[in-house]
Amino acid sequence: MKKFLIIIAVLALLLLVATTERLPFREKLANSIEALAVRHADKLPLARIGSYLFDKNCASCHDDPAMKTPTRDALSQQSREGLMIAMEFGKMQPMAAHLSKKQRGLIALYLAGDDEEHYDWIGQMQCQQPVGDDQRQFVANWGLGLENRRFVDPDLAGINRDNVATLELAWSYAFPRVTDMRSQPAILGDTLFVGDRAGRLYALDRFTGCIRAHTKVLSGIRSALTLATLSNGKSLLIFADSLASIFAVDPDTLDIVWQQRAGIFDYSVVSGSITYYDDRVFIPVSLYEVAAAGSPNHICCKSHGAVIAMDATNGDINWTWHATDDAVPQGKNRDGIARYGPSGAAVWSTPAIDKKRNRIYFGTGENLTHPATDTSDAIIALDIDTGRMAWKYQAIAGDVWNAACLNGGANCPENAGEDFDFGASVIIADRTDGTQILLAGQKSGEVFALSPDPEGMDGTVLWRKRISQGTSNGGIHWGMALSGNTLFVPVADPERNNAGYTPRPGLTAMDISNGEIIWQQPVKRGCDFDYANKPLVGLENTRAAKPLDPAKQYECSFFYGLSAAAIATSELVFSSGLDGRVRAYDGVSGEILWQTETAKRFAATNNVAGHGGAIDVAGQVMADGWLYVLSGYSMFGQLPGNMLLAYRVNPEKEHDDK
Repeated sequence: MKKFLIIIAVLALLLLVATTERLPFREKLANSIEALAVRHADKLPLARIGSYLFDKNCASCHDDPAMKTPTRDALSQQSREGLMIAMEFGKMQPMAAHLSKKQRGLIALYLAGDDEEHYDWIGQMQCQQPVGDDQRQFVANWGLGLENRRFVDPDLAGINRDNVATLELAWSYAFPRVTDMRSQPAILGDTLFVGDRAGRLYALDRFTGCIRAHTKVLSGIRSALTLATLSNGKSLLIFADSLASIFAVDPDTLDIVWQQRAGIFDYSVVSGSITYYDDRVFIPVSLYEVAAAGSPNHICCKSHGAVIAMDATNGDINWTWHATDDAVPQGKNRDGIARYGPSGAAVWSTPAIDKKRNRIYFGTGENLTHPATDTSDAIIALDIDTGRMAWKYQAIAGDVWNAACLNGGANCPENAGEDFDFGASVIIADRTDGTQILLAGQKSGEVFALSPDPEGMDGTVLWRKRISQGTSNGGIHWGMALSGNTLFVPVADPERNNAGYTPRPGLTAMDISNGEIIWQQPVKRGCDFDYANKPLVGLENTRAAKPLDPAKQYECSFFYGLSAAAIATSELVFSSGLDGRVRAYDGVSGEILWQTETAKRFAATNNVAGHGGAIDVAGQVMADGWLYVLSGYSMFGQLPGNMLLAYRVNPEKEHDDK
């Protein structure tokens, strides 16, 4: 009876939160209710609340045949994540703009319904063998270490020049109701943890793909999975979902230990990944509003980036660093819609930890509206304990841009910039002379080396090198990799009709002592592309466009650059393309030693319909002779896919070659 009364109380409070505008004095209460609701989602009829919200806000169009909109039944065939994307910045964004993120989430939960029919294969994939004794952390976080070097030690890699050519597909997983694979797995011993955009979290045997444990959360898993070993000896697996909620789960059972909201605005989202250090987690906060600004009726813009430090034992917030001051009215745009600023400076890179100096480093993106701030397109250094700024380096001043600029929308700022974010995570590097430097890559196509001990508050540049001209969707995206004194830099550079612009997609190796280029290996499309199938640029164009023929997309991809983060060993560097190709390069010469295509159909081990696509964001990880690749990323008109691919070195072929 007591449990029943508690559930009724939670339902009443949750309904109040979901159906009314959130006021400041209710924020903490709302967060607590949301956390409790997530923990007991299986006992709460949250879909009932979503049904109420749909009836109130959506039914007048979707239940009326004369409106020629998708019916409830048609909408129910989509995943929660797909429905959320449509309401966040897709075709439904203008109609859903008055709803809070949690209200949109409840509508998506209701429409997607009970999806268990898509997961009847789980019971057939259960492991029969217990977990092994191996406790090596092959992949514990995004940067494969606190310094974000994305370097794999030889004793953990198991893949080298001699055996890389023998890599072959051992098993594969296709994830239902998913078109994007972006959450980097974590690997502990013989267990691979992976999350998907349908909100499912799995613990798999990394050798066979059988399932050791699984669970689900209310929204898609967006960040990399981070392993944390606390000072009290307990272990946690930490990640962010698409609603900017942070989860800490027990890696043995996948039960939720704590959950905390990281969103400081309705448009807040965690695009980067979480860094764990010394019983604290550091969360980069980005924003969807850059896309929503493309809607003509959107009041632009009130959100900004942030970094939040939380207590890893319970999720309590220790401090929050804000990228700009709170936005205030800045007049109206040419269509008479109110305009706010400052805004933007999203943080979508993963923070690096400098234990020696007790600092945290990360990059920021452009401002969305005027006035411009000196924290946009910048590398920021904060004190780990307090969150106070130690110094900053701004690469480009006055870069004010949002998605309205793609189609001449009224929300495009005057004297708009180029949208040249620092998206690649800052790397802390050791030079041969014993000194340290910071390495940062920008969408402008430039690489910067900064001093971690600048002479003032404005940072000190040691060298900078341009390797491409960059665009809003080009240049250096998700991450570079460092092996010794060599930095490997993937460049995305799509084709654009910009005056004077020449795309230079490919992989570059640089000497970190001076920024000189060691070698460059360009990538090419390698097929005849039909430009009638070219993805459209701009929110309004995308909304109005007819769906592209998937077969035509996979036949020859428009995008083929290197956007995903690279990983390196002492001998090799792996970098994967937006056309679904995975390549292994010799780190010294740049020669391609192995490659495979993933943008194709797969007979998945779990008997789910599978197709690979673009490789973006995390790309690939490795562990002791195995390479794990995430294939599929439909954002920006790229190739959708739903595959986790496990490749292994074939010891017999390796022996034959010798």
